[in-house]
Amino acid sequence: MGFLGFLLLGLIAGAIAKLILPGKQGGGWLITLLLGVVGALLGGFLGGLLFNAPLQEFFSIQTWLLAIGGSLIVLLIYGFIVGRRAAK
Repeated sequence: MGFLGFLLLGLIAGAIAKLILPGKQGGGWLITLLLGVVGALLGGFLGGLLFNAPLQEFFSIQTWLLAIGGSLIVLLIYGFIVGRRAAK
């Protein structure tokens, strides 16, 4: 998968993760989409490391699930960090 495919996958995974994750994480859609790209990278790295998952195909359900899972993790961490700052 090329760079543009990876970028598109991360943007869409971030949007899906935002829809799945309840509550306000702050930052708006732009931050969420950028965090989705980071999450897709994290999901792909962890999937390759833990499950030896091949991530070459854009339309593979395995690739999408790993990207969305990574985006959820990154959004949760971001929400935790931003929420702690706002509470102080």
